[in-house]
Amino acid sequence: MLRLTRIVALISALVATLGTAALASSATFAQGMRGMTAAQEDEQEDRQDTSSNRRSGAVFAMTNETAGNMIVVYRRRNDGTLRRIRSVRTRGLGIGVDTDTQGALRLSNDNRFLYAVNPGSDDLTVFAVNGTNLKLVQKINAGDQPLSLTLSGNLLYVLNGSVAGNGIRGFRVANDGTLTELPDSFRALSSPIAVPGIVEFSPDGNVILVTHKTTNVLLSPQNAIDAFTIGADGYASAMPIRNATFGLRPFSLAFRNDGKLVVVESFNAAPNLSAASSYQLKPDGTLEVISGSIPNGQTDVCWVVITNDQRYAFTANFGSGTISSYRFDSSGDLSLINGSAASLGETSQPVDLSLSADGRFLFLLLRGTGGVAAFRIGEGGSLTSLGVVVGGLPVADGASGLAAY
Repeated sequence: MLRLTRIVALISALVATLGTAALASSATFAQGMRGMTAAQEDEQEDRQDTSSNRRSGAVFAMTNETAGNMIVVYRRRNDGTLRRIRSVRTRGLGIGVDTDTQGALRLSNDNRFLYAVNPGSDDLTVFAVNGTNLKLVQKINAGDQPLSLTLSGNLLYVLNGSVAGNGIRGFRVANDGTLTELPDSFRALSSPIAVPGIVEFSPDGNVILVTHKTTNVLLSPQNAIDAFTIGADGYASAMPIRNATFGLRPFSLAFRNDGKLVVVESFNAAPNLSAASSYQLKPDGTLEVISGSIPNGQTDVCWVVITNDQRYAFTANFGSGTISSYRFDSSGDLSLINGSAASLGETSQPVDLSLSADGRFLFLLLRGTGGVAAFRIGEGGSLTSLGVVVGGLPVADGASGLAAY
């Protein structure tokens, strides 16, 4: 009996020991799995991104630093929130101060390639995009101080913003995303001191518009948008049409699919005088005003984006630290919804705006705080904050360019 009792005790002790070891092993395994999951999460999500029904995506922001330009990469989750992943060198140089333009960073229409300006080294960098992974495929000379990009079909045009010669320059885009410059394609703007704000193709690719941020009292009209028509060979017209703008200091613009567009006007950063106008673009490059200078009560509006459903426009107001929302109806009439649809703080310095590919989320580069803000777009053009991710970007020191899918 005593012997049997000892055997039972030994078996119980053995079971207890094995159970403890199993639990410890399970805990260790779970910890390892948790660590492995964190390490492999991006790779797994990148594989999921290649599926036809993907709902997550990525956001890319540019540092524009003189020591070396970099792209900061963010994972966009299905709910629109962001997580900073990594930074990737463009192998070019920024200029340290803001580019003061819209479109310094652009994705191809199929989101397979990312194009970045390097204004400090006078070149462009081309990346192949796979989820949140960027692979450098080309760096190519782009003329004097490239500041903005626009793409249409197999054409890319860059805006050269140097005071030594501001104008546009064309490139042919290959299937692998690489660029070949169109020989002798540089076209000067209508003013040598335009201080241009954006270069933008029309939706049909037949016209390129460039805003002039300076008022030129020696030319008529004094506040202007240049329009170049694009030939079948991909070359821009030798001379632009100089269109008058309704408001003072047109900074940037965004097109709707029907050729109507919104232009934001900073009125030389005068307090609370920012506005936006809408236009119809004609085939010859002339602009017809639809709604003239609809004020938003904010200061120094500079950037604008139109939602995928074509019904709303959002503007970033640099001086006020806010986003304004506008309704953009089918006739092209523009009306203010909310001058301060989102407020990030006066020192946030909101600049570039970009939308997710599905149009559900809006992203905003905050130059002042070195962050990227995310918002859910709701009914009626409302915005719900999804937080701000900081880190990786210079603070109040020239970060410029944002692209998302």
